Amino acid sequence: MLKRFAPLVPLALVTLLFGCAAHTPVSQQVVEQSAQKTSVSQTSALYQEELATEKELEQFSENSKPYELPALADSILERGMSLIGTRYRFGGTSEAGFDCSGFIGYLFREEAGMQLPRSTREMINVKAPLVARNNLKPGDLLFFSTNGRGRVSHAGIYLGDDQFIHSSSRRSGGVRIDNLGDSYWSKTFIEAKRALAMAPGNPASVVARK
Repeated sequence: MLKRFAPLVPLALVTLLFGCAAHTPVSQQVVEQSAQKTSVSQTSALYQEELATEKELEQFSENSKPYELPALADSILERGMSLIGTRYRFGGTSEAGFDCSGFIGYLFREEAGMQLPRSTREMINVKAPLVARNNLKPGDLLFFSTNGRGRVSHAGIYLGDDQFIHSSSRRSGGVRIDNLGDSYWSKTFIEAKRALAMAPGNPASVVARK
């Protein structure tokens, strides 16, 4: 009798194991479906956050003022370039003739609506960021000590590519372009300031430190 049922034992075991095997994937499937739903929910939440962030950035861009420094610098330098050859005139502040600070003051007033101090000694003290020589940008003010005493006595406006524009002297032809890398200018260079960083949305004065 045992021999007759012996072949049925392996069959029963196989049936039992098959039943267990068939049951396990169902459980796994439920877990996987739950995980998929969670993943979809998280993805949807992240997508909504991204949309909200993009909307905020768009609103910020629409409400904020555009970055104007490059445009102001271009305007100032273009006007300055058009005045190359204008004669040097001590105390001059118009196109009839400029001294170095008069030339700078004229351009910043006409093109950026900024009132800079009249003399280089006052101009070097404007409340504007100091700029390292290796970080100069077009429109930055350059200050020099050309009298050998260590005090500021001359100023120009940086053009880029190590060049600057200034009203030099009567002998050198007034408004001209020179290279900051030339030994004379490199030796007499004191510091640079980014006066345009102080440019307001509406015309206003840039005052000197006391």
